[in-house]
Amino acid sequence: MNKSNVQRALERLVDRLNALEIPYAIIGALSLNAYGYQRTTSDVDVLLRREDLESFKAAYLGRGYAEKVPGGKGLRDVGQKVDIDVLLTGDFPGDGKEKAVAFPDPAIAAERGERFALLPLRMLIELKLASGMTAPHRLRDLADVLELIRLNSLGEDFAASLHPYVRDKFRELWQAAQTSDTE
Repeated sequence: MNKSNVQRALERLVDRLNALEIPYAIIGALSLNAYGYQRTTSDVDVLLRREDLESFKAAYLGRGYAEKVPGGKGLRDVGQKVDIDVLLTGDFPGDGKEKAVAFPDPAIAAERGERFALLPLRMLIELKLASGMTAPHRLRDLADVLELIRLNSLGEDFAASLHPYVRDKFRELWQAAQTSDTE
């Protein structure tokens, strides 16, 4: 199988984070793929702690990685020509404004998947719901949750495991997921 630039960028990033013993979680479309929802992407989304982003930059800027914007948190794998969007522990999904759901510390929250560390499905769903609820331009996040409900056969009772802030939106999407397209 021929690997895409995104897959190679993911592997390089994971290898380098592991070499530095930096806790991380891959999120976004690549984590959706790990949970059974195959969605294409042109970048890698990674959750890091602020101090670990700085450690990574100190080790690898100019050595295969560049900042997308000087002093910013986004990176670029120069060799693969793939953007790496960095989300930081404590920041808020969607509109970036303070809310009941924030990006967790990957040192505590991440689980080792088959190929990389990722957030548990519950946390991924909470973040996607909070994002889609607060940022009108992030409706894709709500559609992602709808597909995760279908593909993982999540029951309405899954809502009880979620933060109260997002429970009603989950139930709404769960209800929508019960309707199938007719041919």
